[in-house]
Amino acid sequence: MTMIRRRILGGLAFAAASAPMLAHAQELPGRRRTQDADVTMPEPGRRPWADQVPVIRYGIMGGENEADRLGRFEPYRALIEHTFGVPTRLFPASDYAGVMQGLSAKQLEFAALGPSAYAGAWLDTNGGVEPLVIVQQGDGSISYVSVLVVRADSGITNLEQMRGKSLAWADPNSTSGYLIPRFQLRRQGVGVEPGQYFGRTGFAGGHEQGVVAVLQRQYDACVTHASTLGDPAQGYSRGNLRAMVDKGMLRMSDVRIIWTSEPIMNGPLAVRSDMPAAFKRDMQTFQLALAKSHPDIAQQIARGATLGGVEARHEDYELFVEMRREEAAARRRRS
Repeated sequence: MTMIRRRILGGLAFAAASAPMLAHAQELPGRRRTQDADVTMPEPGRRPWADQVPVIRYGIMGGENEADRLGRFEPYRALIEHTFGVPTRLFPASDYAGVMQGLSAKQLEFAALGPSAYAGAWLDTNGGVEPLVIVQQGDGSISYVSVLVVRADSGITNLEQMRGKSLAWADPNSTSGYLIPRFQLRRQGVGVEPGQYFGRTGFAGGHEQGVVAVLQRQYDACVTHASTLGDPAQGYSRGNLRAMVDKGMLRMSDVRIIWTSEPIMNGPLAVRSDMPAAFKRDMQTFQLALAKSHPDIAQQIARGATLGGVEARHEDYELFVEMRREEAAARRRRS
């Protein structure tokens, strides 16, 4: 078990009493990474694998309105198409499950997934997806956190004051917006089912939608993701809060964070396992080299500063697979 997995596992068990430390790519030795001298953008040109992959279909998970997602990813799509000479299409799903189902049905070749969505897709396809790259933030970390957000004028300043209040989850396949907060809150003695601690819970339909629901007083609180690095007044360095601030949808003075999770490993760029090996190698190299050769595009799709990425392996997400299995078992017991 790597240091990162021990650290995350320790967070789930709440073994560490001190403030969480961020996981860094240096804690994954022996992996290819953007900073390696031999990682360069593939030369443009059609590859032999193109005969087996006549079109490259990239899935974009929900959580942000479709127009913004397509706008952010269009330069990325165009660069893939230019580099490999294969028509490339973007497929924005209305929720996380849409991308997971697209991979399972072989209607998508690859997608960026959160840890929980990757684990769910891996279980749904019996190992039919594999991770290629973990995105690395501008400070070198490869983790983020879940935060519980309330209105600044709500009078709620701590988790205890959320007793009997309403809470919006982001999406059932979201790591920071569902899986991790449920696990960690339960381990703090907070019953996460309606009526146990919170008066009402529900799904907002995405991270952006959850914050909007809180601002519009449809829920007392929501869970979303943030880096907790950088300027709090700007929504920190990256994450949903920062993206909403940048788009003029949110002023941080209007909200308050009252709970923060332990570090969560960044999700991977994942590909179908049945794709040609050369395709997978090319896409991994393309993604690793992106921040070097096209930093603006890399930052657009990362929604914040990024140093690039590090090679991902399935073992990095085994803990999330186990959590998904436990969550599924708990649902069966409740029914």
